[in-house]
Amino acid sequence: MEPMDIVGKTKEDASLPKATMTKIIKEMLPPDVRVARDTQDLLIECCVEFINLISSESNEVCGKEEKRTIAPEHVLKALEVLGFGEYIEEVYAAYEQHRLETMDSVRGVKLSNVAEMTEEEALAEQQRMFAEARARMNGSAMVPKQADPKPEPSLNS
Repeated sequence: MEPMDIVGKTKEDASLPKATMTKIIKEMLPPDVRVARDTQDLLIECCVEFINLISSESNEVCGKEEKRTIAPEHVLKALEVLGFGEYIEEVYAAYEQHRLETMDSVRGVKLSNVAEMTEEEALAEQQRMFAEARARMNGSAMVPKQADPKPEPSLNS
């Protein structure tokens, strides 16, 4: 039977992608330095243990604040508590960069979808969404999504 290091997870379940980690390790070293496979495995295991340590301490910090969701502030506090305070500024900067990148990508997707619609299509989509909302509020069945908001040509034309 596998040892259970993390609640409900075996050691193999709690790992990092080897290919990605190997790439990161190689990028951090000069090009003329080689790393033995055992050493790569050890570094990956160290990373997993570090993540477990930070996660566990973040959970403790979160619990002390009587919160149920670990927030970035809990992770930063955990770093401080565990003696990694010198990394807080860099970690926070990486977090802010990630947050800005993900906000931009979400915004970009929303704006690109709107930009691809004609005014008539946007109006039809808005009306469909209003109808769905009314149906949900009234407890009615969902209004089916219209495939094409443009009217079909009549046979008399």
